[in-house]
Amino acid sequence: MVTKLEELLELVKSKGKKRLVAAYANDSHTIGAVSAAVDRGIVDATLVGDIETIKRVCAEEGIDVAKFDLVQEAVDTKAGALAVTLINEGKGDFLMKGLLSTDKYMRAILNKERGLMPATKSPTLTHMAVMQVPAYHKLLVCSDMAIIPAPDFKQKQTIMNYLIQVAKSLENPMPKVAVLAATEQVSVAMPACAEGAWLGMMSQRGQIPGAIVDGPLSLDCAIDLESAKTKKLTSEVAGDADCLLFPNIESGNIFYKACTKLAGAELACMVMGARVPCVLTSRGDTAQTKLYSIALAALQCR
Repeated sequence: MVTKLEELLELVKSKGKKRLVAAYANDSHTIGAVSAAVDRGIVDATLVGDIETIKRVCAEEGIDVAKFDLVQEAVDTKAGALAVTLINEGKGDFLMKGLLSTDKYMRAILNKERGLMPATKSPTLTHMAVMQVPAYHKLLVCSDMAIIPAPDFKQKQTIMNYLIQVAKSLENPMPKVAVLAATEQVSVAMPACAEGAWLGMMSQRGQIPGAIVDGPLSLDCAIDLESAKTKKLTSEVAGDADCLLFPNIESGNIFYKACTKLAGAELACMVMGARVPCVLTSRGDTAQTKLYSIALAALQCR
């Protein structure tokens, strides 16, 4: 089982190269991360953006621009659309966000005629993060922190399936999923508690194969065994969760930012639910975070 993000780089390398298309890759962090992924044998890469800017950044960073395929498009929205088109034409296995904003990136993915959405009814896109938190004893797979404001029960089932899929791709044969709420008590006044209980019951009845699911769980019980013992909570997941399913975007986003900004967490981020994995990081994220995110998305390619 992969226990550190650095191990993720070796795992994905063993699976063979994938083809990455980066949308509006005009910045040093994106180019640096893609360069490192190419050097490690993880991907072959196409950079869509302003070629003169890309060449200048490569010269400043000491990166050989010849290692990339370059496609000219100087306008950010058009670069996003063109990158998606290259994926649709079979010229890439997964997508990466460069310097364009998240809303413009998502707009290119969600475009009804030329985007990357599957043909199924009401597809669910979700933001996934694999987090290496110094205070925790293993990697945490988390969702949703950036896309779905308040997932309904059906969406939570879909998100949970993606959490399990990612955990298994990290060679975890039986991931433990904590369905989070404000309390581990089943309170009818809080929908997150009721839905957590339903998902936990479904797991006990064998309706969620390949994982152990429990809910509702408060965050302290999910990741701290001592807290669970103090509260006399009996659970296979408590204190040892591999996956965290958040009740809403506020709780997920605050957890994500608190871990990175206050606890020094390393992370890899991507979007699942489109026809191909889509790397989604902040424009301000480090090249290392973007490298880990490339590796995570490459691992999910079919």
